[in-house]
Amino acid sequence: MIKKAMIPAAGYGTRSLPITKVVPKELFPIGNKPAIHYVVEEAVLGGIEEILIVVSRTKNMISDYFDRSLELETFLKQNNKSHLLEKIKIPEIRIQYIRQPYARGLGDAILLGKSFAGNDPFAVLLPDEVFLGQENIGLSQLVSQYKKYRKNVLGLSRVEEQKLSSYGVISPEYKNDEFIKVASIIEKPKSNPPSNLAVIGRYIFNPTIFHFLEKTKPDGSGEIQLTDAMNAMLQFEDYDGVLIEGERYDISKLEEYIAANQYIQLSEDAVNRKIM
Repeated sequence: MIKKAMIPAAGYGTRSLPITKVVPKELFPIGNKPAIHYVVEEAVLGGIEEILIVVSRTKNMISDYFDRSLELETFLKQNNKSHLLEKIKIPEIRIQYIRQPYARGLGDAILLGKSFAGNDPFAVLLPDEVFLGQENIGLSQLVSQYKKYRKNVLGLSRVEEQKLSSYGVISPEYKNDEFIKVASIIEKPKSNPPSNLAVIGRYIFNPTIFHFLEKTKPDGSGEIQLTDAMNAMLQFEDYDGVLIEGERYDISKLEEYIAANQYIQLSEDAVNRKIM
Protein backbone atom coordinates (compact mmCIF):
# COMPACT_ATOMS: atom_id res chain seq x y z
CA MET A 1 0.00 0.00 0.00
CA ILE A 2 1.58 3.34 1.03
CA LYS A 3 5.15 2.32 1.85
CA LYS A 4 7.10 5.40 0.73
CA ALA A 5 7.14 8.96 2.02
CA MET A 6 8.98 12.18 1.29
CA ILE A 7 9.87 14.87 3.79
CA PRO A 8 10.87 18.14 2.07
CA ALA A 9 13.35 19.83 4.41
CA ALA A 10 15.44 22.06 2.15
CA GLY A 11 13.85 25.44 2.90
CA TYR A 12 15.69 28.39 4.38
CA GLY A 13 13.36 28.70 7.38
CA THR A 14 13.07 32.46 6.91
CA ARG A 15 10.15 32.76 9.32
CA SER A 16 12.39 31.50 12.13
CA LEU A 17 15.46 33.67 11.52
CA PRO A 18 18.04 34.31 12.92
CA ILE A 19 18.39 30.88 14.57
CA THR A 20 17.86 29.07 11.26
CA LYS A 21 21.13 30.54 10.00
CA VAL A 22 22.82 27.72 11.91
CA VAL A 23 20.10 25.30 13.12
CA PRO A 24 17.58 23.81 10.67
CA LYS A 25 14.04 24.41 11.87
CA GLU A 26 13.42 20.67 11.46
CA LEU A 27 15.80 20.15 14.39
CA PHE A 28 14.12 22.62 16.74
CA PRO A 29 13.63 20.65 19.97
CA ILE A 30 10.17 19.76 21.21
CA GLY A 31 10.92 18.36 24.62
CA ASN A 32 14.16 16.44 24.13
CA LYS A 33 13.50 15.39 20.53
CA PRO A 34 13.75 17.47 17.35
CA ALA A 35 10.57 18.22 15.43
CA ILE A 36 11.47 16.00 12.49
CA HIS A 37 11.81 13.01 14.85
CA TYR A 38 8.08 13.26 15.60
CA VAL A 39 7.34 13.45 11.87
CA VAL A 40 9.39 10.32 11.15
CA GLU A 41 7.66 8.49 14.02
CA GLU A 42 4.30 9.51 12.52
CA ALA A 43 5.40 8.03 9.19
CA VAL A 44 6.41 4.74 10.87
CA LEU A 45 3.03 4.53 12.62
CA GLY A 46 1.38 5.11 9.24
CA GLY A 47 3.06 2.03 7.79
CA ILE A 48 5.84 3.77 5.88
CA GLU A 49 8.94 1.65 5.23
CA GLU A 50 11.13 4.07 3.23
CA ILE A 51 11.61 7.82 3.59
CA LEU A 52 13.30 10.27 1.26
CA ILE A 53 14.32 13.50 3.00
CA VAL A 54 14.97 16.40 0.63
CA VAL A 55 17.72 18.59 2.07
CA SER A 56 19.89 21.50 1.03
CA ARG A 57 23.67 21.88 1.26
CA THR A 58 23.37 23.38 4.76
CA LYS A 59 21.14 20.66 6.24
CA ASN A 60 23.72 17.93 6.92
CA MET A 61 22.79 18.04 10.61
CA ILE A 62 19.54 16.24 9.73
CA SER A 63 21.33 13.21 8.29
CA ASP A 64 23.75 13.31 11.23
CA TYR A 65 20.82 13.13 13.65
CA PHE A 66 19.36 10.01 12.04
CA ASP A 67 22.75 8.29 11.91
CA ARG A 68 24.06 6.15 14.75
CA SER A 69 26.66 7.67 17.05
CA LEU A 70 28.93 4.73 17.81
CA GLU A 71 31.25 6.88 19.91
CA LEU A 72 28.40 8.03 22.14
CA GLU A 73 27.00 4.51 22.42
CA THR A 74 30.41 3.21 23.48
CA PHE A 75 30.82 6.01 26.02
CA LEU A 76 27.43 5.27 27.59
CA LYS A 77 28.16 1.54 27.82
CA GLN A 78 31.58 2.07 29.35
CA ASN A 79 30.38 4.58 31.94
CA ASN A 80 27.44 2.67 33.40
CA LYS A 81 24.93 4.77 31.48
CA SER A 82 23.48 2.07 29.27
CA HIS A 83 20.01 3.04 30.41
CA LEU A 84 20.40 6.17 28.26
CA LEU A 85 20.84 4.15 25.05
CA GLU A 86 17.08 4.10 24.61
CA LYS A 87 17.06 7.89 24.49
CA ILE A 88 19.34 8.00 21.44
CA LYS A 89 17.59 5.19 19.59
CA ILE A 90 16.45 6.34 16.16
CA PRO A 91 13.25 5.16 14.42
CA GLU A 92 13.70 1.84 12.65
CA ILE A 93 13.10 2.84 9.05
CA ARG A 94 15.16 3.19 5.91
CA ILE A 95 16.01 6.85 5.25
CA GLN A 96 17.55 8.23 2.08
CA TYR A 97 18.55 11.80 1.25
CA ILE A 98 18.63 13.94 -1.87
CA ARG A 99 19.77 17.54 -2.21
CA GLN A 100 17.67 20.31 -3.70
CA PRO A 101 20.45 22.45 -5.22
CA TYR A 102 18.29 25.53 -5.76
CA ALA A 103 15.41 26.90 -3.70
CA ARG A 104 12.74 26.36 -6.35
CA GLY A 105 9.77 25.62 -4.14
CA LEU A 106 7.87 22.67 -2.73
CA GLY A 107 6.80 21.39 -6.14
CA ASP A 108 10.41 21.13 -7.25
CA ALA A 109 11.40 19.37 -4.02
CA ILE A 110 8.73 16.70 -4.56
CA LEU A 111 9.69 16.32 -8.21
CA LEU A 112 13.20 15.36 -7.08
CA GLY A 113 11.62 12.23 -5.58
CA LYS A 114 10.26 10.90 -8.88
CA SER A 115 12.77 8.04 -9.12
CA PHE A 116 12.29 7.25 -5.42
CA ALA A 117 8.51 6.92 -5.80
CA GLY A 118 8.60 5.09 -9.12
CA ASN A 119 5.12 3.87 -9.99
CA ASP A 120 3.95 3.72 -6.39
CA PRO A 121 1.62 6.04 -4.51
CA PHE A 122 3.51 7.95 -1.84
CA ALA A 123 3.04 10.27 1.11
CA VAL A 124 4.44 13.74 1.69
CA LEU A 125 4.90 15.08 5.22
CA LEU A 126 5.93 18.70 5.73
CA PRO A 127 8.14 18.92 8.83
CA ASP A 128 6.75 22.32 9.88
CA GLU A 129 3.58 20.57 11.02
CA VAL A 130 3.81 18.34 14.09
CA PHE A 131 0.98 16.29 15.59
CA LEU A 132 1.18 15.38 19.26
CA GLY A 133 -0.87 13.54 21.83
CA GLN A 134 -2.31 10.58 19.95
CA GLU A 135 -1.10 7.63 17.96
CA ASN A 136 -2.57 6.73 14.58
CA ILE A 137 -3.39 10.30 13.64
CA GLY A 138 -2.05 12.47 10.88
CA LEU A 139 -0.67 10.26 8.13
CA SER A 140 -2.42 7.16 9.49
CA GLN A 141 -5.79 8.82 8.83
CA LEU A 142 -4.81 9.57 5.24
CA VAL A 143 -3.55 6.03 4.68
CA SER A 144 -6.87 4.61 5.91
CA GLN A 145 -8.71 6.84 3.45
CA TYR A 146 -6.45 5.87 0.57
CA LYS A 147 -6.96 2.15 1.26
CA LYS A 148 -10.71 2.58 0.76
CA TYR A 149 -10.79 4.59 -2.45
CA ARG A 150 -7.25 4.71 -3.94
CA LYS A 151 -7.58 8.46 -4.50
CA ASN A 152 -5.20 11.31 -3.70
CA VAL A 153 -5.73 12.48 -0.13
CA LEU A 154 -5.10 15.82 1.59
CA GLY A 155 -4.86 16.44 5.32
CA LEU A 156 -7.17 19.29 6.34
CA SER A 157 -7.83 21.40 9.40
CA ARG A 158 -10.41 24.05 10.23
CA VAL A 159 -8.54 27.33 10.59
CA GLU A 160 -9.68 30.73 11.85
CA GLU A 161 -10.55 33.07 8.99
CA GLN A 162 -7.85 35.62 9.83
CA LYS A 163 -5.18 32.91 9.53
CA LEU A 164 -6.31 31.39 6.23
CA SER A 165 -4.07 33.71 4.21
CA SER A 166 -1.10 31.60 5.38
CA TYR A 167 -2.45 28.33 3.93
CA GLY A 168 -3.72 26.63 0.84
CA VAL A 169 -7.51 26.61 1.25
CA ILE A 170 -9.82 24.15 -0.48
CA SER A 171 -13.08 24.79 -2.22
CA PRO A 172 -15.15 21.75 -1.18
CA GLU A 173 -17.38 20.04 -3.75
CA TYR A 174 -19.25 18.03 -1.15
CA LYS A 175 -18.82 16.60 2.33
CA ASN A 176 -19.81 13.44 4.14
CA ASP A 177 -18.85 11.78 7.41
CA GLU A 178 -15.73 10.16 5.90
CA PHE A 179 -14.15 12.80 3.71
CA ILE A 180 -14.53 16.06 1.81
CA LYS A 181 -14.23 16.02 -1.98
CA VAL A 182 -11.95 18.82 -3.16
CA ALA A 183 -13.05 20.97 -6.10
CA SER A 184 -10.04 23.33 -6.14
CA ILE A 185 -7.31 24.81 -3.94
CA ILE A 186 -6.54 28.50 -3.48
CA GLU A 187 -3.01 29.21 -2.31
CA LYS A 188 -2.87 31.79 0.51
CA PRO A 189 -6.09 33.67 -0.34
CA LYS A 190 -5.81 37.35 0.54
CA SER A 191 -9.60 37.79 0.69
CA ASN A 192 -12.80 35.77 0.38
CA PRO A 193 -11.38 32.30 1.11
CA PRO A 194 -13.58 29.54 -0.35
CA SER A 195 -13.91 27.77 3.03
CA ASN A 196 -12.24 27.51 6.42
CA LEU A 197 -10.59 24.21 5.44
CA ALA A 198 -6.82 24.56 5.14
CA VAL A 199 -4.37 22.05 3.67
CA ILE A 200 -1.91 21.19 6.41
CA GLY A 201 1.23 19.48 5.26
CA ARG A 202 0.07 15.88 4.89
CA TYR A 203 -0.58 14.40 1.45
CA ILE A 204 -0.90 11.09 -0.36
CA PHE A 205 -0.37 11.27 -4.11
CA ASN A 206 -0.72 8.86 -6.95
CA PRO A 207 2.48 8.99 -9.05
CA THR A 208 0.68 10.89 -11.84
CA ILE A 209 1.39 14.05 -9.79
CA PHE A 210 4.89 14.03 -11.33
CA HIS A 211 3.44 14.50 -14.82
CA PHE A 212 1.73 17.69 -13.66
CA LEU A 213 4.73 18.93 -11.69
CA GLU A 214 6.88 18.58 -14.79
CA LYS A 215 4.42 20.72 -16.77
CA THR A 216 4.05 23.39 -14.06
CA LYS A 217 5.80 26.63 -14.91
CA PRO A 218 7.71 28.53 -12.21
CA ASP A 219 5.85 31.44 -10.62
CA GLY A 220 7.09 35.03 -10.43
CA SER A 221 9.62 34.14 -7.75
CA GLY A 222 10.99 31.21 -9.76
CA GLU A 223 9.31 28.52 -7.62
CA ILE A 224 7.31 25.53 -8.81
CA GLN A 225 4.14 25.61 -6.73
CA LEU A 226 2.70 22.26 -5.66
CA THR A 227 -0.78 23.82 -5.55
CA ASP A 228 -0.60 24.70 -9.27
CA ALA A 229 0.19 21.08 -10.16
CA MET A 230 -2.55 19.79 -7.86
CA ASN A 231 -5.17 22.07 -9.41
CA ALA A 232 -4.17 20.88 -12.88
CA MET A 233 -4.36 17.27 -11.72
CA LEU A 234 -7.82 17.85 -10.21
CA GLN A 235 -9.20 18.07 -13.75
CA PHE A 236 -8.39 14.38 -14.19
CA GLU A 237 -8.22 12.77 -10.75
CA ASP A 238 -10.23 13.24 -7.56
CA TYR A 239 -8.78 14.51 -4.31
CA ASP A 240 -10.31 13.56 -0.97
CA GLY A 241 -9.75 15.77 2.05
CA VAL A 242 -9.62 14.32 5.59
CA LEU A 243 -9.89 16.40 8.76
CA ILE A 244 -6.89 15.43 10.88
CA GLU A 245 -7.43 14.85 14.58
CA GLY A 246 -5.05 15.49 17.46
CA GLU A 247 -3.01 18.47 18.60
CA ARG A 248 -1.41 20.23 15.62
CA TYR A 249 1.45 22.72 15.87
CA ASP A 250 3.13 24.75 13.14
CA ILE A 251 6.64 25.08 14.54
CA SER A 252 7.57 27.87 12.13
CA LYS A 253 5.27 30.11 14.20
CA LEU A 254 6.87 31.03 17.50
CA GLU A 255 3.67 30.92 19.55
CA GLU A 256 2.80 27.44 18.27
CA TYR A 257 6.35 26.18 18.77
CA ILE A 258 6.21 27.35 22.40
CA ALA A 259 2.77 25.75 22.80
CA ALA A 260 4.10 22.42 21.49
CA ASN A 261 6.83 22.41 24.12
CA GLN A 262 4.33 23.31 26.81
CA TYR A 263 2.13 20.41 25.70
CA ILE A 264 5.05 17.97 25.95
CA GLN A 265 6.02 19.32 29.37
CA LEU A 266 2.47 18.98 30.71
CA SER A 267 2.28 15.44 29.31
CA GLU A 268 5.55 14.46 30.97
CA ASP A 269 4.43 16.01 34.25
CA ALA A 270 1.22 13.99 34.13
CA VAL A 271 3.17 10.76 33.52
CA ASN A 272 5.54 11.53 36.40
CA ARG A 273 2.60 12.15 38.74
CA LYS A 274 1.15 8.74 37.84
CA ILE A 275 4.50 7.06 38.51
CA MET A 276 4.75 8.72 41.91
